[in-house]
Amino acid sequence: MARVALVTGGSRGIGAAISVKLKSEGYDVAASYAGNDEAAAKFTAETGIKTYKWNVADYDSCVEGIAAVEADLGPVDVLVNNAGITRDAPFHKMTKEQWSEVMDTNLSGVFNMTHPLWNGMRERKFGRVITISSINGQKGQFAQANYSAAKAGDIGFTKALAQEGARAGITVNVICPGYIATDMVMAVPEKVRDSIISTIPVGRLGEPEEIARCVAFLASDDAGFITGSTITANGGQYIV
Repeated sequence: MARVALVTGGSRGIGAAISVKLKSEGYDVAASYAGNDEAAAKFTAETGIKTYKWNVADYDSCVEGIAAVEADLGPVDVLVNNAGITRDAPFHKMTKEQWSEVMDTNLSGVFNMTHPLWNGMRERKFGRVITISSINGQKGQFAQANYSAAKAGDIGFTKALAQEGARAGITVNVICPGYIATDMVMAVPEKVRDSIISTIPVGRLGEPEEIARCVAFLASDDAGFITGSTITANGGQYIV
């Protein structure tokens, strides 16, 4: 029987690549999304992966969404916390709302998704929790105090929870992508993209599929001895 994987923010960008890769590896995949109905419908039509709409910043919505997924596919074995937003501003101009929105989605959203699934994984003695953080959670970034703090928090969450899940057969890991050639990055003016690429030793942006392959490995049985780890995938832009 196929294992079930749930990918938040799984219908676009890196999340879409992750969803498609996991399906190709034999998982039954569900992808959640927050607001873009048109993109979600197109993704389902193209891939056959069912999408579910809820906001990861709301705990009760996560509980309800997870219940809908499990009613359709069965218990979730692999959770990929990919959903995230940005609300960039220099700190002296940052509003409380910009801070709270990013923290609620990018950090509390990881709790909101993982917590309802945790006891089931413990009871079944198997689970994979994989969170997509960011290079900016490792090194910080101008005008991203909120985003960098949340993504750094995802790393701390992973290291702590890995210690709790280890004896229950649950691995908990985090991936920190660098600059990836998503629609958002490719929409940046070419001169700005070129300036970013000039700081990446491998001389190019990453591809969403490269992050997806990291996720597929961490989700697999081959990665059963890897937990509490941070996988840095940034082309050498920031080395830890």
